[in-house]
Amino acid sequence: MTPKHSSLTIAIVGGHGQIALRTTALLTAAGHRVLSVIRNPDQAAEIERAGGEPVVVDIERATDGDLAAAVAEADTLLFAAGAGPGSGPARKETVDYQGALTTMAAAARLGARVVQISYIGVANTPPAGTSPDFLAYQLAKHRADLALQASGLDWLIVRPGTLTNDPESGRVETGALERGPVSRANVARVLAEVLLRPDLNGFAFDLLDGDTPVADAVAALAQH
Repeated sequence: MTPKHSSLTIAIVGGHGQIALRTTALLTAAGHRVLSVIRNPDQAAEIERAGGEPVVVDIERATDGDLAAAVAEADTLLFAAGAGPGSGPARKETVDYQGALTTMAAAARLGARVVQISYIGVANTPPAGTSPDFLAYQLAKHRADLALQASGLDWLIVRPGTLTNDPESGRVETGALERGPVSRANVARVLAEVLLRPDLNGFAFDLLDGDTPVADAVAALAQH
């Protein structure tokens, strides 16, 4: 049975990303407060349209104290930031890894939980010919996952497969999976569920499009 929750305050680091905006809309529609951490103040209007409250903090330059002060009321921090396509290894390090560490340290200050978006196969040996930029991304994400697991915080790691812009089907598979596609809309739907599930702390799971309704797929995680 899904635990019942009163209204929560969730800070999303990387709040302007496609998954983050969808997650914001779902959470705020359900009555929760979302603090959307963004670097560019020009993105504030889009955050507000999704129902979130923009919080301008540059995760590459801020200290954990800066971030903690900016999202001081948060119960959970969702790390959804990423350097993104076209960025080189240096930004993979400062955003995907160092940004995750800053988020963890801020959560420790606040006594908050961390939910982190990683990717499927993060610990696998990359195939021959993998680009240096992707190798840097994989290493940054893997190191961030290991750091979170060793942090002593309440944590949950979600590892989506290849992201698509397909419509939300509301049906997924969770667990230890092989590579495959998952829509950003389905990822957001799963995040909106697991962010409210402290009984899933300590889980790291893969996520793909599938045949199981989201609520059932999330509930099944708690049985393992």
